[in-house]
Amino acid sequence: MSQAGARITPAVGAPHARILSVASHRPERVVTNDEICGLIDSSDEWIRERSGIVSRRIAGPEETVTDLAEKAALLAVERAGLTAADIDMVIVATVTHPYQTPSLASLLAHRIGATPAGAFDISAACAGFCYGVAMAQDMVRGGSATHVLLVAAEKLTDFTDFTDRSTAFLFGDGAGAVVIGPSETPAIGPAVWGSDGSQWDTINHHHSWIDVRDQIRDPEREAEWPTLAMAGQAVFRWAVWQMAPVAQKALDNAGITSADLDVFIPHQANLRIVDAMAKQLRLPAHVPIARDIETTGNTSAASIPIAMDRMLAEGEAPHGGLALLIGFGAGLVYAAQVVELP
Repeated sequence: MSQAGARITPAVGAPHARILSVASHRPERVVTNDEICGLIDSSDEWIRERSGIVSRRIAGPEETVTDLAEKAALLAVERAGLTAADIDMVIVATVTHPYQTPSLASLLAHRIGATPAGAFDISAACAGFCYGVAMAQDMVRGGSATHVLLVAAEKLTDFTDFTDRSTAFLFGDGAGAVVIGPSETPAIGPAVWGSDGSQWDTINHHHSWIDVRDQIRDPEREAEWPTLAMAGQAVFRWAVWQMAPVAQKALDNAGITSADLDVFIPHQANLRIVDAMAKQLRLPAHVPIARDIETTGNTSAASIPIAMDRMLAEGEAPHGGLALLIGFGAGLVYAAQVVELP
C-alpha cells in the first residue's frame, strides 16, 4: 500500500513541438492514364476532367507498403540530424497494411533500428497524417516522447480493382515521413478533427468482412480479395462543402488568416476538390497550392507529406513558412492544422 499523501511525479514535456524534417518516397514506375484506359472504358481526357490526374506512381509486386515506409522513414530521421536510436515512438498512418495485427509500425521500428521505441498504426484513412501530427505533438508536449517518427505509407494499388471504372484511375502508391520533436516556440497549431459515422460506408474495402463471414459458413467458398469502393459524388459533395469550414477553423485556432499562409497542402483526393476548397477559403494569389495529384494520384494518408517534401525541395514552399494542412476520407473522418514547415 502506498504511503499516505504520496503523489505520482508528473511527466514533463517540451513547451512546444515542431516538424523537424520531412521526407518521401515514390515508386519508380510511372503509369499514365492511357495505360489505365487499356483496362477500363475511359479516356485520358475523361480522367483529367474528373480528377485532374495525369499519371500516378505504382510500386512493383516485390515492393511492400513496409518497404515504402522504410525508405521515407530513414531519410526523415537522417534529415532531422538524428539516428533511429533517438526515436521514442513510431506511428504509421496506413489503410493498406495487409495485417490487422501486428502493426506495420512495430515492423518498421525493427527494420530501421528504432527498437525499443513504442509503435502503433493509425487507421484514419486520408486524414491519418494530420491525426498523427496532432498525436505526436501531444506526446512531445506531454513528456511521453522526445522524438516521434510519423510515417504515412500506402500501397493502394494492392487494393484497387483495375476493372472498376469509378476507382481504377484514382490511386497511387507512396510514403511520406516526418520527425516531430521539441520546440521553444509554437510551430504546430491546434488540431480541428472529427468524424461523420453516418457516412461510414461511403468509402470502404469492398467484400472484406462479408467474405470472411461467408467463408466461415462455407469453407469451400473462395474469398474475394478486398478492393476499395467509393460513392464518388457523395464524397465529393461532403469534401467540397464541409471541409473548407474545417480548414478555416484551423486558421482561426492558430490565430492567423489565409493571407499569413505560405502554402496550402490539402489531401490530394481530387483536383476539383482542391480548387473548390481554395476558392472557399479565399486564398490570396501568392499562396501556392499543392496539386500533386496530377502526378501521384490519390495516395491517401501519404499525400500530404509527399506534397510537402516536393514543394520544399522545389522551392515552391519556403522552409520555416506556415502551411495549412487538411486531410479527409473514409470514416468519414477529417483533421486540419497549421504547421511551421521544417
